[in-house]
Amino acid sequence: MSVELTDQQREILLKGLRYVRSSVMLEIHEPSPERERQRAEKLEQINALVQQLTGSVRPSPARVR
Repeated sequence: MSVELTDQQREILLKGLRYVRSSVMLEIHEPSPERERQRAEKLEQINALVQQLTGSVRPSPARVR
C-alpha cells in the first residue's frame, strides 16, 4: 500500500511513533524470555514503520536487562 503524505503529516506520524516506542520501552512487567521477545518484536515493527516514513535505516535500540 502506498500513501502520499505531506511533510507535516509525516512528522506527526513520526512523533507518534516516538511516543509508542517510549511506551513499549517503559512497560513494566515480570522479566521473562517470552515478554522480552514480544517487546523486541514490537520495537522492530515500530522501527520498520519509521524506516518506511523516513526512507532510512535506523539502528535498533540497545537492549536493557
